[in-house]
Amino acid sequence: MTNQTLVQKFWPTTNDLSSISLRNIVLAVLGSAVVAVAAHISVPMYPVPMTLQTLAVLAIGAMFGARLGAATLGLYALEAAAGLPVLAPKASAYPSLFGPTGGYVIGFILAAGLVGYLAEKGWDKSINKLLLACLAGAAILYVPGLAWLSGFIGAEKAFNFGLVPFIAGDVVKAAIVAGTVPAIWAMMGRK
Repeated sequence: MTNQTLVQKFWPTTNDLSSISLRNIVLAVLGSAVVAVAAHISVPMYPVPMTLQTLAVLAIGAMFGARLGAATLGLYALEAAAGLPVLAPKASAYPSLFGPTGGYVIGFILAAGLVGYLAEKGWDKSINKLLLACLAGAAILYVPGLAWLSGFIGAEKAFNFGLVPFIAGDVVKAAIVAGTVPAIWAMMGRK
């Protein structure tokens, strides 16, 4: 059983394919732009700054659903691969999707898809369930991220620099999404 997502509630369409396609194209472009802006918002942390990309990815999954959420992040990955300035600014010698952090962008697609899938199952209406969904989404994005980064700096350094410093921030971002999306549903009078 698939529940209605927030996007479907706010922008309902007829069963007409052109209406659904227009909505999805507009939302994918806007969503990828939100992730790009979030990539450039940096929160000072040690040893590396944290961006708000993961927050945007988790929120898009929770609000867009699995397919549209994953497609939105797929579009974002294509924009990065094309060299558009959508990625977080880096001090890396590889300022592209193909640099050390490119695997995380692929992980964003998986994260949005997983969170979106669980949102479609109704988890977006419960703070506790959506928190679990967002934590799972945050965790799954590290699989390709760390695997790719390991090829550049080795597995131990990848774990120490590509995961450990971000755990606390990802928990906070997951909590923000888990508190916000169910609150929007509650304000709309739908549980």
